[in-house]
Amino acid sequence: MEMSLTQEKQEKKQSNVVPMIIVAGLFFILGFVTWLNGSLMPYLQQVLQLSPFQASLILFSFYIAVTFTALPSALVIRKVGYKNGMALGLATMTFAALLFIPAAKTQMFPLFLLAQLVMGAGQTLLQTAVNPYVVRIGPEESAAARISIMGILNKGAGVVAPIVFTALILSGFTDTVGVELTQGQIDDMANSLITPYLGLAIFIGVLAFGIKKAPLPELPSEEEEGEHKGQLKEALAHPNLALGVVALFLYVAVEVIAGDTIGAFALALGVESYSVMTSYTMACMVFGYILGITLIPRFISQQKALMVSAVFGLVLSFGVILGDNNSFAIANSLSFILGGAQLPDTLILIAFLGLANAIVWPAIFPLALSGMGKLTSVGSALLVMGISGGAFGPLFWSIASGSSGQAVDLQGGYIVMLPCYLFILFYAVKGCNMKSWK
Repeated sequence: MEMSLTQEKQEKKQSNVVPMIIVAGLFFILGFVTWLNGSLMPYLQQVLQLSPFQASLILFSFYIAVTFTALPSALVIRKVGYKNGMALGLATMTFAALLFIPAAKTQMFPLFLLAQLVMGAGQTLLQTAVNPYVVRIGPEESAAARISIMGILNKGAGVVAPIVFTALILSGFTDTVGVELTQGQIDDMANSLITPYLGLAIFIGVLAFGIKKAPLPELPSEEEEGEHKGQLKEALAHPNLALGVVALFLYVAVEVIAGDTIGAFALALGVESYSVMTSYTMACMVFGYILGITLIPRFISQQKALMVSAVFGLVLSFGVILGDNNSFAIANSLSFILGGAQLPDTLILIAFLGLANAIVWPAIFPLALSGMGKLTSVGSALLVMGISGGAFGPLFWSIASGSSGQAVDLQGGYIVMLPCYLFILFYAVKGCNMKSWK
């Protein structure tokens, strides 16, 4: 009897291996597509000669899709199931990648924005479908470990994506930074997007077909809850949740500012390797993520870790705003890590924000859902909507930067991060402990 139970557990563990590998691959794809924006934004800014505000719309159109497609995605999955939902999400992303081809050919900015919007919608559908698999495939007691591994894969893809973008698209162009491009150079740079995005579309399309045939167990659909509106109002009556939603919104705003505007700032500073700058931020984020897994809660509580992250974010933000763009002191002291890359201190401080941001999401989420009981699923849905902060963070940064596109003005735009980190600090100190508005 004991042997049969052990054998059954072993077989179940083996049966979960393939689905988990598939899910891990999808998390990598999600991260790859998301953090590709850090290279795409300054590249299109250069090719289409965009203002900082126009360039921020590249990120806005991607992240705003989360706001209006999150709930429809849940409805689609309820109708077709999780597995088909994944395939549909990938198919939508395939279509979005193909839209980049006519956009590059015509060099029409609105068409690039449409492609980004469709990509964001497909990514939202895929993420909505794939997230539950991480928790439900495998033992419940090891769910946290699986979530951490998926998080590292997602952020790790952010390190790889800009490097791949640079190798496939920018490697053939030199001396294009800080000079006025000829129409011939602009055409060549725009056309260089076509083959890589066609390859991306084919790869994701094949993956969508593969998911349909993959040995993924179908998860049971959740039943509709009739009292959704009443539950929403009841959930928002909990200050730790309501303030947590705001904190997550502001966190995603600064996360995307640090990850996706660093390339545009580097371009303004005349850094030739501007398209790989997102990799530096994401590498710091992966390191911070691993650090968080190691230290929380063994050596430091989630709440204290959140306080440290907020204070660190404030210190780094002040360093970016007040720093000297002509100083390379940090790069010189870290030359053994940076491989001798000569990067201004302000750029490196932005990359270090990845370290400050790494554990904010995993810290706020449980603090906001503490004591929610039967309202946990509604609270979780509200918190996920905080991802829309990624649409508005770069937008506010571009508005604060002005229209000149000069490095010193872009540097001043990072002042928008200060109120974000201040609110996160307030939430860590007081907001997460509030159980009543009175």
